[in-house]
Amino acid sequence: MHPLHDFIANQIAQHLKSNTVVVLYDRHGELKPFFAEAGADPSVGGRLEQIRFGETPANFTAFAGSFLETRLTIEEATGGDDPARTLIYVPDTVWDEQGSLLMEVEKAGYLYRPALKQMARIVLKQRFNDVQIDEIVKSDAVSYDDLARIASASAEGESASILRGIFDNTSDAIAIIVRWVRGDHADQAIQDKGAFPELRKLLAVKVGLSLPDDASLARLRSVTQRHILGSEFLLDTKSTTITLPGVSAPTSRDQIDAVRAVAERLRKDNADIYEDIANLVQGELGIDDLGIEGDAFGAIDTFKIEEFLVVAHCFKLIAARRFADARAIIDERRGSFWIERSQERSAVWQACRLMTDLGLVAGEVQSTIAKANGTVKIWVDRYTDANGWHRLDRAQRELETVVQSCEEHIDEQALGIVRQVYEETAARMAEGFVKALAKSDWVVPGVIPQSRVYADCVAGSPKPVAYILVDAMRYEMGVELSARIAKVATEQKLRHAVASLPSITPVCMAALQPGAAASFSVVDRNGKLGAEVDGIFLPDLKARQLFAKGRLPGSVDLTLDNVLQGTTKVLAGKIAGASVILVRSQEIDEAGEGATSFARRMMAGVIEDLARCLTKLAGAGVEHAVIVADHGHLFFAHDRDESMRIDAPGGAQVDLHRRCWVGRGGATPPGTVRIPASKLGYQSDLDFVLPVGTGVFRSGGDLAYHHGGASLQELIVPVLTVRLKADKSGTNAKNQVDVQHDAAITNRIFTVRVSLGTTLFTAERPIRVVAVHAGRQVATIGMADMPKAADGTIRLEPRKTVSVGFLLTDEEVKTLNVQVLDGETDAVLYQSKDLPVRLGV
Repeated sequence: MHPLHDFIANQIAQHLKSNTVVVLYDRHGELKPFFAEAGADPSVGGRLEQIRFGETPANFTAFAGSFLETRLTIEEATGGDDPARTLIYVPDTVWDEQGSLLMEVEKAGYLYRPALKQMARIVLKQRFNDVQIDEIVKSDAVSYDDLARIASASAEGESASILRGIFDNTSDAIAIIVRWVRGDHADQAIQDKGAFPELRKLLAVKVGLSLPDDASLARLRSVTQRHILGSEFLLDTKSTTITLPGVSAPTSRDQIDAVRAVAERLRKDNADIYEDIANLVQGELGIDDLGIEGDAFGAIDTFKIEEFLVVAHCFKLIAARRFADARAIIDERRGSFWIERSQERSAVWQACRLMTDLGLVAGEVQSTIAKANGTVKIWVDRYTDANGWHRLDRAQRELETVVQSCEEHIDEQALGIVRQVYEETAARMAEGFVKALAKSDWVVPGVIPQSRVYADCVAGSPKPVAYILVDAMRYEMGVELSARIAKVATEQKLRHAVASLPSITPVCMAALQPGAAASFSVVDRNGKLGAEVDGIFLPDLKARQLFAKGRLPGSVDLTLDNVLQGTTKVLAGKIAGASVILVRSQEIDEAGEGATSFARRMMAGVIEDLARCLTKLAGAGVEHAVIVADHGHLFFAHDRDESMRIDAPGGAQVDLHRRCWVGRGGATPPGTVRIPASKLGYQSDLDFVLPVGTGVFRSGGDLAYHHGGASLQELIVPVLTVRLKADKSGTNAKNQVDVQHDAAITNRIFTVRVSLGTTLFTAERPIRVVAVHAGRQVATIGMADMPKAADGTIRLEPRKTVSVGFLLTDEEVKTLNVQVLDGETDAVLYQSKDLPVRLGV
């Protein structure tokens, strides 16, 4: 047990040995815990129990309101010539010297009226002096349990502490301070047990705070809260001139560490309480009125205002093109309390980080453009290398996606500068590449032309094969898709092809048809522009579908929606017996040709939809797939400035797009290049006029999304060949994670919280969290409190919760489902019911 129990048990044992029968009166019931420790039930009378006091066995009974019952219970054990050792416990009763109903037993045995605190003094003297003991036992509220804990601690060489007993006997001083600072639940016990002097001493020693002894505990708690948070604030600022009323930060290393530990534990374990305390203290200390600039703060955001001021400083750095300096501050604040408390603020910081990403990558690109030496193959290689220039486009796309959720909170000048940096870099890339391409007679040596994709990548593939044609997917999106499916594919290879000029859908989709490798040309018929494959004119989708059906009699033509909607079993029925499954995706191009803000949100979702498409096809028995784009695109935040708009060449115009003019004759405006169709190997007398940089022709509309030209973004397209895990993809393994989310979606930004189940997993695992409607992704991850891997997965660790922030991309849907997928197999670990979407509610 513990020293106090052992001492009392020994006292009782000695009396039992000397007197056989002992009647123990406990006026205040203080010894009930002692008897409970010994294995007796001191609240039940009318029975004898066999228990041991130390090494001495004895009968035990307790008085429970009837002395007659007690006498009858002990009569047999104590009434003979050889009575058994028996202890009669009489709690909560004053001994009646004149009329005790147990007087015969008391006279025959031993009347014992021990005082708990007197026995405790004897035990505590082994370690403490009389003054210390007086301090310990002076309060009437000090109980057996309190004294037992102190005796136990003293036996182990620890100091006496009533305070520890109040706080569940913890020996963690920081935990005691945190629990007291966060609320008044223990104040009454501290007051009753006289533990306030010990609390004062603890705060003085641990965090350097001297408290008066004549104030209420509530008032002292307020003082302590200001001291802890104010001290952390002062310790973290880079300014030595800032002072706070009534706050003097500690100077010793131990006290500094303790202050920071208390504040950090409050934030980590008591987030809601900390937010309330911090907001109150922020006002009491006048933090808002200090006039501090954002660069004066360290890495810890004690108060909410700090987060606002620091991000404002980051925006200033970005506006000054000091991207590395801004990024260092952002990285320093990863996991900041105030950022994680609000998805809106998290989105602002995510946008800020992506702005620095774009700025830094743009700097890398601009530093290497001059080293391309004019060789077109070098330009393409620099764009498509694993660490190549295509990263600039991805950074821009991700930024524009997140900006949609928080643009009103982002500094306009900083955002404008970053967008300008992207446009400047994209223009330099376009100008240099077009010049290099012209110098190479419009051929890229060593790179597969688009017209050979079917012959080289699809025709010889084992059947059935899915041939997925994605309208307007940039090369950087192909890189992201490749990373996304890395763990659900047994084999994959990402290559790049050169799209046909002009890089518009009727031309480039025709170049991907079977037979294009042998015969492909761009011509006009009756004033309509189109491609000609094996002598057949293909001006539009219907013509291409009829052509493919004739050349591929065993094929099936589906849209991406056809694949994603419905069950895998239904899909298997649709494609049964097909040798080639043509899957068409026009989502990127349709979004881009529509509203700009909608396009920004939609584009990222298409990548996840394509990955889900492959998983669905695999489940339906398709083992091989080829994913290719017809062309890429240029995409800016706003339409080209009037100064960048180019007058059309005139002449006999056949077709005009914002990035290409097709016709005969006319002028070649400044900033453009003219390419005879014959130069491109076409059997035609057409001319193509393209902007050299990122300018556009005056062709109506005000879109910021363009294709048709010869920039790297428009002309270099991904070709991804994949072998799928047809026997494992999409396995259902639901309810393997714990997921929390709102019952309805009422805001474009919403949060999903995911943690590992309590019994299935002991190691971390990768997951994907998606929001879908009818099989299609309708929200993209804008932010998460844990960084995503290259393949888009999030590492989920045991006993930790990940908060994932979503940005709704399709505001027209009425419902959506939240799904959590295994990051390696795409198995469904969790799927919600239909969640209603009620924006504005």
